Amino acid sequence: MDWETLENPKRLAKTFRFKDFREALAFANRVGELAERENHHPRLTVEWGRVTVEWWTHSAGGITEKDREMARLTDALLG
Repeated sequence: MDWETLENPKRLAKTFRFKDFREALAFANRVGELAERENHHPRLTVEWGRVTVEWWTHSAGGITEKDREMARLTDALLG
């Protein structure tokens, strides 16, 4: 898994790159659907040609196994 570990709060982060805003937004929407289905929600930053996804568990104050699972599921959304 090629996710970065960031601090304050400790979280998993990855930036996904796309050819334009439309593709980036479509991916962000797929991540949103995943988050709703799993009832676990990331920070999403959508910009032209890229989406940054950050997973952590607020109640745990950092990264849990659920966050690692969500990162794997997020990667799988790319097919």
